[in-house]
Amino acid sequence: MNQHYGADDAVFDIDGFFAGLDAIFAANHAATQAEPYLLDALHRAEAMHDDAASLTVLNELMGFLRSQGRHDDNIDIVRQSLALSERMGIKGTESWLTTLINAATSLRAAGDYAQSEHLYRQALSASSSLLDDDDRRLAALHNNLSMLYSSTQRYAEAREELSLALSILEQASTHPDEDADIASSHTNLALLLLNIPDHEQEALEQARKAMTMYRHGHLEGRAHFAATLAAYAQALLHCGQVQEAIENYERALDVIELHYGRQTEYFRTAAQNLKVARSLLAERAPQGTNAPSPSPIPAMISESSATPASSEAPVPKTQATASKTSTPSRQHITGMQLSRAYWERYGKALIHDRYPEYSGRIAAGLVGHGSECYGFDDHLSQDHDFGPGFCLWLTHEDYQRIGESLQSDYRSLPQEFMGFGTRASTPRASDAMRRVGVFDIGEFFTTITGYPQAPAQSQHAAWLMLEEPTLAAATNGSVFADPFGEFSRTRQGFKMMPEDVRLSLISRRLGMIAQAGQYNFPRMIARGDGAAAFLSINEFTRAVSSLVFLINTPVSAGYLPYYKWSFAALRRLSARMASRLPRLCENLETMLHLASAACFGGHGTAEGDPGSRTAVSRVEAVIEGICADIAAELREQGLSSCKESFLEWHRPYVEEHIVSAESSLHSL
Repeated sequence: MNQHYGADDAVFDIDGFFAGLDAIFAANHAATQAEPYLLDALHRAEAMHDDAASLTVLNELMGFLRSQGRHDDNIDIVRQSLALSERMGIKGTESWLTTLINAATSLRAAGDYAQSEHLYRQALSASSSLLDDDDRRLAALHNNLSMLYSSTQRYAEAREELSLALSILEQASTHPDEDADIASSHTNLALLLLNIPDHEQEALEQARKAMTMYRHGHLEGRAHFAATLAAYAQALLHCGQVQEAIENYERALDVIELHYGRQTEYFRTAAQNLKVARSLLAERAPQGTNAPSPSPIPAMISESSATPASSEAPVPKTQATASKTSTPSRQHITGMQLSRAYWERYGKALIHDRYPEYSGRIAAGLVGHGSECYGFDDHLSQDHDFGPGFCLWLTHEDYQRIGESLQSDYRSLPQEFMGFGTRASTPRASDAMRRVGVFDIGEFFTTITGYPQAPAQSQHAAWLMLEEPTLAAATNGSVFADPFGEFSRTRQGFKMMPEDVRLSLISRRLGMIAQAGQYNFPRMIARGDGAAAFLSINEFTRAVSSLVFLINTPVSAGYLPYYKWSFAALRRLSARMASRLPRLCENLETMLHLASAACFGGHGTAEGDPGSRTAVSRVEAVIEGICADIAAELREQGLSSCKESFLEWHRPYVEEHIVSAESSLHSL
């Protein structure tokens, strides 16, 4: 078949991509043809600037490299996938969930259990609003999390996750006795039980049950069957049935070679286990009339690597394009999902049919004020400023020509969509402050920031006047389409905070952290002024939260938003791979939990602390721990060489890096 598809297409042919990939696997050519095919597809998607297609290909590439045991190579693909998801602003979508699961599974296979569990936990949290209770992807998530627990010897938790997975699959399946996913779960349960003393027979029963399902369903031709064969062989070996174990290991090797090739971790591991079994058989050969008693089974290769990745419950293919994914139920949908779906259904056609000559100049998306633009909305957010809608952004010249007519046509779009009625807007989101509709690009950003475009890099005073929540509102959200690029360039300009301004703000935050937390909190406590101490904690928290974003750089991390969403944003940033100062969010929340008892005392506060003194000591310890982490980060980044933990003393070192002599950038 022709491996190159869509060479002359203006868009990436996602259906053609999957058809070609499926054909490679169906012909059992994956070992030699899959990687070149996937890399070629990724190159084409990136050349077309099609982020959604790129993410889809990266997800498939992660799975393939994992199946080949090439975990070091896969780490870079994991990072690319997570970074691209972040850049696309797809958090809260099924595509994001799929990427999280694939990345977590790849990291688990690579032995990075801590980060893997962190991503699985994010996926579990997201699945509650994205997946129904009987969704097979939810079962896949529990199945894969079980394998992580098994790899870290948390067998009770692993068994619980497998039980959840089996319950979901049995509820979802029309033919549970012939279901390959259920068989995979029984396979994993068999492998898990082999780690628990005196459970060998139960493990063998689970493995036989999986084998029976494959036979009844005539599924032996599937790649997943290799995992069940290898697990069955391993259970047989543990139960002393060595000859039968050898036969099934040999069958497993044939299936692995067919679907994955010989130069894979799975083939090597199964071959090693076969060698162990043959050695054991030789040791147990009769020396006379009676065979010797079975000797203990030698240590086997761990089950997580002893079988192909197909023993993991597979995550269904999810295309990273809104038009290709299933529609979430009304109560589960986010504002961004609703907006993107509304654009896909009606917005594209409006531009194509009514304004074809401007189709290459109009940007669409959802950016600005509102929790849905940050991805923090939930069912409680649907009581105001929620409903079908999106933004269309035009240059000033184009807005003068077609702005009014396009806005009129936008208003004529169906007002009911996916079970939601007309978007109900509060007074603060109406008229000139409306959040959806047609906008002049310059006026849109002026409404938010007071500037039609970001101040020049040399305009330090103007940048210092822009508050972080303002900049967060100007740079959040998601752009669905921007063929001309003017909106994205303008939006990006507000992310490019001048380095001298960033350093100046870091210095200011260090001053407030030291003043409020390290100096004034203990003084106000000593004076018995609990209210003032409580306000000191508040100022300390705000300054630390801001500093975390500034340290991670606005162009990468964005800005700290409006106070209501500051912790939601801080948690999200702290959860990112390679995030700097990731522990501070949790430490701040611990400190706030103790603040009531620390500042006001009393029984029943702060998890039952009987008085304020213990809580005060704990708060002071958290404050000092946070400040020590910040000081260490400053030194690591080369921003300070000061050895002290009092952060005020780090400010002159930081300000030495400010190039401009402008007085507004320097402290007194």
